[in-house]
Amino acid sequence: MYVVPPPQRSDPGSGSTGGSDDLLVYQTWKGSNKFLLQGRFIFGPDVRSLALTIFLIVAPVAVFCVFVARKLINDFSDHFGLSIMVVAVVFTVYALVLLLLTSGRDPGIIPRNAHPPEPEGFDGNLDVGVGQTPQLRLPRIKEVEVNGITVKIKYCDTCMLYRPPRCSHCSICNNCVERFDHHCPWVGQCIGLRNYRFFFMFVFSTTLLCIYVFAFCWVYIRRIMDSEETTIWKAMIKTPASIVLIIYTFISMWFVGGLTAFHLYLISTNQTTYENFRYRYDRRANPYNKGVLNNFKEIFCTSIPPSKNNFRARVPREPALPTRSVGGGFMSPSMGKAVEDIEMGRKTVWGDMAAGIDHCEGQLNNERTTVKEGELGELSPEIRTTVDDGGDRAGLHPRRSSWGRKSGSWEMSPEVLALAARVGESNRVGGSSSSGNLASENRHT
Repeated sequence: MYVVPPPQRSDPGSGSTGGSDDLLVYQTWKGSNKFLLQGRFIFGPDVRSLALTIFLIVAPVAVFCVFVARKLINDFSDHFGLSIMVVAVVFTVYALVLLLLTSGRDPGIIPRNAHPPEPEGFDGNLDVGVGQTPQLRLPRIKEVEVNGITVKIKYCDTCMLYRPPRCSHCSICNNCVERFDHHCPWVGQCIGLRNYRFFFMFVFSTTLLCIYVFAFCWVYIRRIMDSEETTIWKAMIKTPASIVLIIYTFISMWFVGGLTAFHLYLISTNQTTYENFRYRYDRRANPYNKGVLNNFKEIFCTSIPPSKNNFRARVPREPALPTRSVGGGFMSPSMGKAVEDIEMGRKTVWGDMAAGIDHCEGQLNNERTTVKEGELGELSPEIRTTVDDGGDRAGLHPRRSSWGRKSGSWEMSPEVLALAARVGESNRVGGSSSSGNLASENRHT
């Protein structure tokens, strides 16, 4: 198992655990999440975008209360004008609470395995040599049955587990999330099994808040028209804040309103955003569709399952793992591919090594010393026999020879190169003299 160092603590209150060797789960968390209040809140790595979302909600409501609702208090009897401001404030607080419940809780993270799962059918009786470990490759995809329909589940190399149905690995948070819908940058968190309900309620409440502000801005403009008996254009000029709010809420309604309508469709068909964009259940049967009524009950009327992670639990500090060879053990489904040349994008061949070998041999030839004639007797019998029997081959093809070093590399010792060169030169001299003797004999005959 690859162990990454514990992430930096994201809040000042997460100090040491009283001098103990034990750490809290959130301190050794291997995902990309950020924690607040000693693990009581968990956010995504893009939690800073949450501040922008809060500003986009609070700022227009504050402008509405100051420039519109405050002036409507005296225009209605029986404290109806005051209730306009109170409803706007309460609605805003309600939306912010839903935003915190969406972004600050566990969306359904599945804990990682410390070791890969054991392959099915492994009985430990494989025929292997002494001191060897069998290499067992885990299947990449497995098939399970959901409501009578076969569904494929994949193995996650990061979490070392088979993802349950409807689970996916978020590349931003670096976690496997149950019933993964999508990662929302506006809330800075994954949307999954445990926070999808709050996410939909947050989007729906912001849509209603936009409609509320939009409507009462027009009510205020209408009150100006009636009190001053003027045209709509002149009334709009008298309240520029209302015009800004009308434009802002109109644009926002297209975004949050469209998102609300889209998720109403997903809930009615029991789909997730990830499934809708990737699998297209309109082309095949959806094993999770239980009918419109039961689908809404599943989202809003069922109890939210408890988190599988206790971020404030104590865990022992992980010891340093010893270095392991790659000669055995369980293999990931992604392992075992051919190793290719990283720079060239192709496998290394013997011909590509010629330039490097020539360079090495050139260095050896420059550094070697001249071998005297009497040094042949000082070499070992094996080297002498090899030089005597195959000096020509050694001189002509030095790259093919792997003797001269104990490591079995393609380089030869300087002594062997020198001897091979001298023997080859002597053979050539002997060959030329014998050719001369043959030519003289032919002339005499």
